[in-house]
Parts: sequence; structure tokens; C-alpha cells
Amino acid sequence: MIPLHKLEKLPRHQRLRKISKIFTLAENRICAVIAAGGTAGSPVFSADECTYFSAIVELLAHDGAFQSEAIEAFAEAAGVFRRTGPAGPFRRSLNTLRHILLAETGRSTADWDFLDAGGKPDPARRRSFPGMRVYLEDIRSPFNVGAMFRTAESFGVEKLFLSPLCADPRHPRAERSAMGCVDVLPWERRDLSSCAAGDGPLSADGEALPVFALETGGTPLGKFSFPARGLLIAGSEELGVSPQALSGADASFGRVSIPCYGAKGSLNVSVAFGIVMQAWAYCLHGPFDVQ
Repeated sequence: MIPLHKLEKLPRHQRLRKISKIFTLAENRICAVIAAGGTAGSPVFSADECTYFSAIVELLAHDGAFQSEAIEAFAEAAGVFRRTGPAGPFRRSLNTLRHILLAETGRSTADWDFLDAGGKPDPARRRSFPGMRVYLEDIRSPFNVGAMFRTAESFGVEKLFLSPLCADPRHPRAERSAMGCVDVLPWERRDLSSCAAGDGPLSADGEALPVFALETGGTPLGKFSFPARGLLIAGSEELGVSPQALSGADASFGRVSIPCYGAKGSLNVSVAFGIVMQAWAYCLHGPFDVQ
């Protein structure tokens, strides 16, 4: 750790960046302990380390350039650090201070600035609904692709398919938002028009699957009857599901739509996907003792 007297001598911008890094490393340490089986109620830092963090917060409190909200957060964090208490409140204080410093140094928080204490998903604990499949058609944002992987894994999707023009699930932003789900959820790239047989998205174990699309102009979510086995198509952020895919869905199980009541009248595709996947899983979860 950088001695306090050296931090005091640094130019302000550099000092804040160094302190932000110190807090990031400390929060990572808590995340590692929790991921290894520790609990949020366990102490992680020694008394000397807590004294050091308290001194840093005092240094920040005397900066003079922070807004009142930040000063209040510093005071609260100082109290937490002085108690050498459990990891949960300690991490929340570190996280709050870290994001205050990110904003103060002119950095907009990005998805890679978020830290996860959950560790990597265990494939052995994964449960899925047989025949529940998803096709992502031309989703361009890596962040959306990763978020949709995480949602699909969480709600029991058996397999996920990506169109050839979907963003790469291995892109750093996709992997960051997927939180390890790219490694546990089976997936592959397929052209929707070429996979109506075998183990393609339109079939499972040789059985043709009903196809439905997440798109406007369809049956409202509350009135839609989800199939026990089927393929949900979610389309481009800008253009929605393609006319060709919509034609196939309309000839099969139709469209499901989410009623919106605001002025915008639309949702981010990964948000809409999450709403529909929860509804589909809720219809199917009877045989599962979901905790």
C-alpha cells in the first residue's frame, strides 16, 4: 500500500486515481473471499489496514473540492472502516467511494468498472427446461449480447443460438455483462434459414419446435400462451426481428409483445428479453423447485 505521506504529496488528480486503485484492490479482495466461500459477515482486513483506509478517507474529507453528498459518504465510510467490521458494509463503502472518485476524475462508469463477488457459475448446478431455446438475430451491442446470455442462463434456456451478424459473445464487454454465462450456456452461431432440421434452433431431438418472436404488434404478454418447448427470436436493437423471421413466427406460434405506457413506448432489447424470459420460465417452472 502507498504510504499516506506519499499520497498527500501527489497532484490532486493523480492522488485520486491512486486512491481509487487502492479501493478497487480492496474491493476485489472482498470479492475473492466471498467467491471462495466466505460470507459478507466475515472480517477481511486487519486493524492496521482499517486504520489505513480510515486515514485515506480523512484525507479525502479535507480535500475541499467535493460536493456535500461525497463528504457525507466519506463520513459514513470512516465510521465503517474504524469498526473493523464485516465484509458486507465494508465493501459497500469501498464501492461507493470508488465510484465517487471515478466521477471526480472525469471517468464515466463503464460495465467493466463493476465488480462481481459471485465467482464463476458452476455448470453442475445449471438447470434448464428441455426444448427452451433462443435465437438472437443481429444483436449488435456486445453489452446486450452478454446481458442476454446472463438472462437466458438464469431462466433455464437449454441452448442459445446467434445469427452470423450478432456481436461476439467473447468480446470483453459481452463477457463482462454475461458474468461467466458464456462458458456454461450451450450456444452456437447459425443461419436461421438453414437449420430447420437436426439439432438446429427450429428442432430439438428431431421434434419441430414452435417459433415465436419478441416483437411489437403481437399478443400482449399477459395473454400470450407460451409453448412448453419452443424457440424465441429476439431481433436487432434498431430494426427488430427481420421480415423473414417474423413470417416464420407468424406462421407458427406468433408474436409476444410487452405493453408500454410511457412516451417512449419501447424498451432496450435486453430488458425486454428479460421480461419475456421470466414470464416464459414462470409458465414452465412447475416441475422445478426454484429457490
